[in-house]
Amino acid sequence: MTPTAAVAATDTHCPYCSLQCGMRLAPGTDLPAEVLERPDFPVNRGALCGKGRSAPALLARDVRLTGPLLRDRPGGPLRSAGWPEALDRVAAGLAGVRAEHGPDAVGVFGGGGLTNEKAYLLGKFARVVLGTANIDYNGRFCMSSAAAAHRRAFGLDRGLPFPLADIPHTGCLILVGGNPAETMPPAVRYFRELRENGGRLIVVDPRRTRTAELADLHLQPRPGGDLALALGLLHLVIADGLVDREFVDRRTSGFERAREAAMAHWPDRVERITGVPAHQLREAAGLFGRAATGMVLTARGPEQQSKGTDTVGAWIDLCLATGKAGRPYSGYGCLTGQGNGQGGREHGQKADQLPGYRSIEDPAAREHVAAVWGVPAESLPGPGVSAYELLDGLGRPGGVRALLLAGSNPAVSAPNAGHVTERLRALDLLVVADVVLSETARLADVVLPVTQWAEEDGTTTNLEGRVIMRRRALDPPEGVRSELWVLRELAARLEVSSGFPVAAEQAFEELRRASAGGDADYAGISYDRIAAEDGVFWPCPTPDHPGTPRLFLDRFATPDGRARFAAVTHRPAGEEPDEDFPLYLTTGRVLAQYQSGAQTRRVAELNAAAPGPYVELHPRLAERLGIADGEPVAVTSRRGRAVAPARVTDAIRPDTVFMPFHWAGAGRANSLTNPALDPVSRMPEFKLCAVRVEPAGTESAVAESVSTAPARQEVAP
Repeated sequence: MTPTAAVAATDTHCPYCSLQCGMRLAPGTDLPAEVLERPDFPVNRGALCGKGRSAPALLARDVRLTGPLLRDRPGGPLRSAGWPEALDRVAAGLAGVRAEHGPDAVGVFGGGGLTNEKAYLLGKFARVVLGTANIDYNGRFCMSSAAAAHRRAFGLDRGLPFPLADIPHTGCLILVGGNPAETMPPAVRYFRELRENGGRLIVVDPRRTRTAELADLHLQPRPGGDLALALGLLHLVIADGLVDREFVDRRTSGFERAREAAMAHWPDRVERITGVPAHQLREAAGLFGRAATGMVLTARGPEQQSKGTDTVGAWIDLCLATGKAGRPYSGYGCLTGQGNGQGGREHGQKADQLPGYRSIEDPAAREHVAAVWGVPAESLPGPGVSAYELLDGLGRPGGVRALLLAGSNPAVSAPNAGHVTERLRALDLLVVADVVLSETARLADVVLPVTQWAEEDGTTTNLEGRVIMRRRALDPPEGVRSELWVLRELAARLEVSSGFPVAAEQAFEELRRASAGGDADYAGISYDRIAAEDGVFWPCPTPDHPGTPRLFLDRFATPDGRARFAAVTHRPAGEEPDEDFPLYLTTGRVLAQYQSGAQTRRVAELNAAAPGPYVELHPRLAERLGIADGEPVAVTSRRGRAVAPARVTDAIRPDTVFMPFHWAGAGRANSLTNPALDPVSRMPEFKLCAVRVEPAGTESAVAESVSTAPARQEVAP
């Protein structure tokens, strides 16, 4: 059946990053739909990047799954199956493992691209139907360190506590470890407007990225130096008398301990640790400290470290010491990565949380949510383990033996990905719900084809905390179903006959009640309000509440209303270079690809712009190693090896190499990365590890990327 487009264009949102750019979908000719601009949506004001413009390519039948797949024996091929057979197989497998090994032997792994409704019901399914504590999601890999630091300092976590539209009006902005010019291009206009208005932009990044080229000042620290750098700037702000004492005394606590910690990070010491010249440190401290207003935004660079929570905490300290928080055009924020990375962690996908951003260990929270779900509070499991710990335990005694995985591709995206792939193969049952046959889906016993962004209604929450709505613009192929339908059918087979609505708006109405009174309170948000107001900012506790675009203007969300300083100190990364592995590796994204590449690698336009992986290295390093631009390079860590072409550039530090992480095969960057965990957030240390680099000889430098052939051609008849 050919997807049927609606007669008129439909207002909806891009399926990719956390901007959730507004777009319109009209009936297509060569493709099922055509993207039109939607200039009235305030976040992107009509602008779209190449990924958004080409998103309808994924709706075509020849690039996506159109029916369930089953594997009859370990190592055998996947074959086509009908939905009843596939669902019966999944339900029997989950029930069998649970009966033999207990409820925590079944697990759920979600994704930051799922709608709020899907994330909510996935968490409910894990706790009510399966009774397992073992649920987490790939958002743990995205911004959990920022979330932990945000909650520790302010009592509440929302990616940005202010709208993006505030950015052009601040006096000085420090962007740490982010490259929005490539990861979320429509946001760059806000930084350009900042400079046009006379504001100053400071970018902190080991690479001279497209974003760094826009900056007034680019600080280029060694990977892992972000914590020392923040403390060095705080030291200078204090030493130069730029502390806002009135703000510190009236609206914060813990300054003296933070001051003592910062005083141990004088400029010369920080220069030795980070490689950033002391004169640049002084310039940055002066620009930020003397500005009337200011913001610090962090992204994955400082967050994906084994000290990520403390690192973000130090940058928050800089905001607090200078009075740049809880005031108009000032504050700390995090540039969320995934499309619904914010909403995905608010409503129960995370191992330690219940809907409304409630703690699963809070008795009152358990009572409230259990009442909405119609189950005894004591029946709800406690907290489970974090994402990497869940994956690391797959198939092991005491670990998960049957896994339901939705909207994630850890065979490419997880740290130490070779090991994670081995653990996925060790499962008694792996069930993957996805729109394409990803590398992880290829390992599955059952693959369930699910609807895409343009084929369903549902809400997401962007990086500003703005709850927005995706609208169904066309029908999915006949053999494709929504995850909401899948959860209802599985619940029924597992003897839970109600509580899993298929209609997204019904699920959202229950989510509103479950979130009521929580930190992320959606109780006052409805589908009608979202449509009428171009999104509603949470918290929004009642229908007549205006929503909260700007947090903390009157008080912080701590019990005493004061923001808390973090008294932290620099410490080494989980793994530092040594004689055997003398270089840093850092990883990141490129403009034309997204996350694990499972979707974007199937789009010809995007592959033409970014056809494969590469290793970026400095000319001095390349000369020393005898490597020429374009030649194959082998990068080896303690965990694995990757091979890709060299890209020689002076935009990288001489002691550092960079690889994008979107590809599988020989160039899989996450074969190398270190799963060392932050002790608070449990986020792995993606952003740095120790490697050695050498010519790869005659080996192929191009990683084998996923086939763009129809999924049906990859299965047995």
